Amino acid sequence: MSTPTPATRRAPSNLFSNGDPAVLNAVADRVLWLSTAIIHHANRVRPNTSGLKVGGHQASCASMVSIMTSLWFEQLQPGDRVSVKPHASPVLHSLNYLLGELDEKYLTTLREYKGLQSYPSRSKDPDTVDYSTGSVGIGATAPIWGAIARRYVQTATGTAGSGRQYSLVGDAELDEGAVWEAILDPGVAELGEVVWIVDLNRQSLDRVVPNIAAGRLANMFAAAGWQVLTVKFGALLESLFAKPGGEALRARILDMPNPEYQRLLRCSADQVRDRLPGDGPGSADIMALLADLDDDTLLAAIRNLGGHDMAALVEAYRQIDDTRPTVIIAYTIKGYGLPTEGHPQNHSSLLSVEEYQQLAARLGQDPDAPWGRFDGDSETAQLCESTAARLRREPIPALDVPAVPVDSGRTPKGTASTQAGLGRVLLDLTRSAPEVAKRVVTVSPDVSSTTNLAGWVNKVGVWSSSERRNWFDDDPETLMHWREKPTGQHMELGIAETNLVGLMGELGATWSRWGQPLFPIGVMYDPFVERALEPWSYGIYAGGQSILVGTPSGVTLAAEGGAHQSIKTPSIGLEQPGCISYEPAFGIDVEWTLLASIGRLGRPDGTSAYLRLSTRPVDQSLADVPDDPAARERRRRQVVAGGYPLVRRENPALTIVGMGALMPEALAAAERLEQAGVVADVLCVTSPGLLFDALQARRGQGSAPTWILDQLLPAERATPMVTVLDGHPHTLAFLAGVNRVPSVSLGVSQFGQVGSLEDVYKHHGIDTDSIVRAALDVLP
Repeated sequence: MSTPTPATRRAPSNLFSNGDPAVLNAVADRVLWLSTAIIHHANRVRPNTSGLKVGGHQASCASMVSIMTSLWFEQLQPGDRVSVKPHASPVLHSLNYLLGELDEKYLTTLREYKGLQSYPSRSKDPDTVDYSTGSVGIGATAPIWGAIARRYVQTATGTAGSGRQYSLVGDAELDEGAVWEAILDPGVAELGEVVWIVDLNRQSLDRVVPNIAAGRLANMFAAAGWQVLTVKFGALLESLFAKPGGEALRARILDMPNPEYQRLLRCSADQVRDRLPGDGPGSADIMALLADLDDDTLLAAIRNLGGHDMAALVEAYRQIDDTRPTVIIAYTIKGYGLPTEGHPQNHSSLLSVEEYQQLAARLGQDPDAPWGRFDGDSETAQLCESTAARLRREPIPALDVPAVPVDSGRTPKGTASTQAGLGRVLLDLTRSAPEVAKRVVTVSPDVSSTTNLAGWVNKVGVWSSSERRNWFDDDPETLMHWREKPTGQHMELGIAETNLVGLMGELGATWSRWGQPLFPIGVMYDPFVERALEPWSYGIYAGGQSILVGTPSGVTLAAEGGAHQSIKTPSIGLEQPGCISYEPAFGIDVEWTLLASIGRLGRPDGTSAYLRLSTRPVDQSLADVPDDPAARERRRRQVVAGGYPLVRRENPALTIVGMGALMPEALAAAERLEQAGVVADVLCVTSPGLLFDALQARRGQGSAPTWILDQLLPAERATPMVTVLDGHPHTLAFLAGVNRVPSVSLGVSQFGQVGSLEDVYKHHGIDTDSIVRAALDVLP
């Protein structure tokens, strides 16, 4: 089969701003070769001692080569950012290599330890990657939240500049619901800097998608307020459409099912002449038109889709309307230019050695020395040099962030919930540390008032790209004022937790993108944390540091029973990389842990945090906060490090370990046991994850500080243990291993029940009676 090289396609030279189209096509040829060779080397050349598949996606790369080459060499500016579809990462590395941003030594390291990553990674790849991608739909939507983050920083500091946010998306990725959650958010329609380019190759992992319905996709984008540009055909096909029989040919190509079109790509010229006309009313006209074409032109024409035509792509870029988001739907062929092009199972297939050598011959490359750049004085080398100069970004200077206070000096009184403590700490911050408070951005999914953010929102206002009138500002019965303005510090995205944490990730990455750290705090009902976990985790992986607050939590919701309660979230916080989790029991614990978490944000060695809060009113005197300043500071350090002794007795026979909302039950159980002659210590855990890290380090499995274990669970006070929390019991079960004592772990391991707090706690065996019984059972 004869396949046309990109260099055979021509366009009017005045359409291109940075290079002759023939030169641009020659660069695309080299990008195709390099991306294919990177994957080939990883699988066919590099020794593989394990025998496990290395993998890579040569066909997925090939369908993106023209799109990415035209974008980098003709369109991008230094302030632009691009999210590259995961399977096209070798194309990105090839472009960076040609532009001098990647050393040749890395081209042989795809999917190798500390080499080029499987998918683009901001934190792990050695070259420029704007957005980490890999988890379906999350990398695609990240530029939307990146656009909001850039606007916010620009409004607040004037240092983020301007630039478009591009997302290169595979058509199969549009099956992901998170994509449409983001597209449909009302605020997105105002983001004119957002541009998506859809690689419409009509194939997924296993097959040719039979009913991909590009028109329906276009209508869905348009209904959301996006500009829709469709790049269907290249110059050669368009010229044929202008000839007699051309309209019938156009209609035939547009109407045929996707699998039928894909099958044509695997046909010889004679087979195309036989199959393409079909048996419809225009078949004779099509047959006559094809009769005038030689075989090479016919085979080139059937492959001449717009996503591989430089002129068609550049023309589409020039039509981008910067007043609203734009989607460019580019028709492509999966595997374009490779021997595997159009094959329904080519998604992860690899060229054989023979096919690889054939490709090298066609592109004029040496398969044994595949990494050559362009000759120094060639037009292609000059184009690479000028493009690299145009796209070069200035280094981002590190910014001195104002110090976050660690203690307000006040001690909460009366009865209050940890959730209420959240709002108080944020308001206190505006008075005690205004420079810190100015960098706090809160986000929530339509639960601002029910998670105690109302006072904060009234104080700082709601962020909007333009000021909007609050029509209820003169209503005396309206307690929460929704003042929307560019200087606001609260954002709300409707009931879409995935959107919320996606935005948190990008707000938390501004320290590395524009040198301006923000302190994003996202608040949602704790039962929905699991729904948001994957995109939040991915944001952390990509360098986005944020604080996620889950509230209210656990079966302590009581009257809101059934599945609307969170059981697994304590262990989620324990297990999430790049995150420190806290479940404070008292208002002072909320203050200390929240301030410590804010202090870890926005810096190269920073980390995210997860706070699990409750609406249960608790007597704050139970915290027994020391009056002595030194003792108070010691308690604060313990709280931040993972836990503290709340009750110490002489010669204890038992240790009761509680967490969060169940500390009143833990303390009440200790009193009951003491009346029965059983003396118990009571410990309050604030972070199981930090305590587990300390235990691992003590065993030589990490580098975390271990002093907290010495203060919380000293060996000389080792006794049988009962642990209790409003969550799965395994969360605290490991603590018995610190001193290897007998233990009983109480918690929640079933779906909840509606009822009073007393009834619900009793049902799950976490009430005071259950703790007492467990204590008596564990004692010798």
